[in-house]
Amino acid sequence: MSRVCAREKGINLAQGFPDFPAPQAMKDAGCRAIQADINQYAVTWGAPKLRSAIARRTESYNRIAVDADRMVTVCCGATEAMIATLMAVLDPGDEVIVFEPFYENYGPDCILSGAVPRMVKLRGPDWAFDERELERAFGPKTRAIIVNTPHNPTGKVFTRVELEIIAKLCQRWDALAVTDEIYEYILYDGAEHVSLATLEGMADRTITISGLSKTWSATGWRIGWAIAPPEITSGIRKVHDFLTVGAPAPLQDAAADALDFGSDYFRRLATDYRERRDLLASALVETGFGLVPPRGAYYIMTDVSRLTELDDVRFAMQLVAQGGVATVPGSSFFLDPKDGRTIVRFCFAKKRETLDAAVRVLRERLGVRR
Repeated sequence: MSRVCAREKGINLAQGFPDFPAPQAMKDAGCRAIQADINQYAVTWGAPKLRSAIARRTESYNRIAVDADRMVTVCCGATEAMIATLMAVLDPGDEVIVFEPFYENYGPDCILSGAVPRMVKLRGPDWAFDERELERAFGPKTRAIIVNTPHNPTGKVFTRVELEIIAKLCQRWDALAVTDEIYEYILYDGAEHVSLATLEGMADRTITISGLSKTWSATGWRIGWAIAPPEITSGIRKVHDFLTVGAPAPLQDAAADALDFGSDYFRRLATDYRERRDLLASALVETGFGLVPPRGAYYIMTDVSRLTELDDVRFAMQLVAQGGVATVPGSSFFLDPKDGRTIVRFCFAKKRETLDAAVRVLRERLGVRR
């Protein structure tokens, strides 16, 4: 959709990346690291400075006890951390539970690892799961469950109660939990981020994944990490080494500085994103989209059934055409495309002027609906 948007000279609210600058202090640190000749391979599983910073921030914010030397693997983004983890812990024929709609890499990651994805529905409007459906998904072949919170694409934040249900099932079936917590600081309306690894009985069976991309607005730096018990970390590091060798050394050095930003940075981040969310959500409701405001991350899932009889792909193409607004068709987040045929996703990680321009186009094309 980004390519289509560029062709149509549209406004890109599709792909999940900010169109505003990364923090100046972090960019300055990256420049200093390059000039200081931190330009050769770092330790393959992460420069000690960065691993120490990850451990400090994870212990402070997530309340997970982390041994920087034995539990942290720095990867080329959280995306690589996920595939390195799955390839390290899965065998052919294992089953992995994935909540649907899902970030589109999870299914292929399972397949590349030789495993079988088992889908469990998150159902709108509040994107809750059915506990009985989840229980039925677990079985003797279940090796792992992937939990993404805050959730892409829905903006759902899994509650402590929901995570406790997942934790009990993991322990009952001796399964691992792989958590993607890349949006962990982007929360709204009093939502609480709970790391599954902190729940009773889960420290030794959880791999916690996060990274620089979203919180520090640097999706192109490709700095992510996986935190796991030492015996699991050993396997992740081996796979990571053969996948990419290591993440960019000077950017690792700068990332370590960024992880030590003070609390004001993280409060401002959440406030700024809440304002962007409210601006776009209000305009979408005004122009006829159905939605529930997300409680985390920086996406809004919308129902277009009141606006059109077109399916999601055709509607998205119509909306972006000739200088319109680019979205992501909902079918890309489901195993069966029919499940997403009335859904499109908007990304609001954009400058105020970008969102204002998008709102103007939406009002011009769709009008105001009460």
